[in-house]
Amino acid sequence: MRPTAADPRAALVWQAQSLLLAYPDDQLPDRLTLALRVAAAQPGPVARPLRRFAEHAARTPLPELAADYVATFDHRKRCCLFLTYYAHGDTRKRGLALLRLKQTYARAGWRLTEEELPDHLAVVLEFAAAEPALGDRLLDEHRAGLELLRLALRDAASPWADVLESVSATLPALRGDEREAVMRLAAQGPPEEQVGLDPYAPPQFLPDPTVRGSR
Repeated sequence: MRPTAADPRAALVWQAQSLLLAYPDDQLPDRLTLALRVAAAQPGPVARPLRRFAEHAARTPLPELAADYVATFDHRKRCCLFLTYYAHGDTRKRGLALLRLKQTYARAGWRLTEEELPDHLAVVLEFAAAEPALGDRLLDEHRAGLELLRLALRDAASPWADVLESVSATLPALRGDEREAVMRLAAQGPPEEQVGLDPYAPPQFLPDPTVRGSR
């Protein structure tokens, strides 16, 4: 049974997942401690993969984990953490999707830093932790992309697949149309038009969003 948006446990686990998807730095031990504390109060399907990731990260030297993070998320297109990329690629439609996300955050009183894109999964999860009803809806809207990311990480034997496993366990089961969307994305990939994204750059030209904006 998954925690719903109205369940305080949902906000806690989304915050923990957000922190675990940030670039591994000196704050990682504190993030892992928080993740384990949060996992202790979660249903099994949400908790177990969080614990697996925390245990792996705790026994892996930080430079090695950081290098793995870069190799996974910066150099594998199918492991992109920018959710609108899955549906729109680097096209004009993606620029509009980013703008709509930014407007959603602004209406809730959020302002992102210059280093952040609104569709980075860590940012969306942090927003969901602060605004569970809105965040739950945003995550559900990107369900197909999240599932494709989870499968890509699992195929790559990445430890972050467990974080995505935990995220997926907080969301409703895939519906028929979402399953079709996942299959289509897996077969075809996102659109490839490379124009019309200003003021947003493609993810491969952006720094990792490890610094949060003021809310």
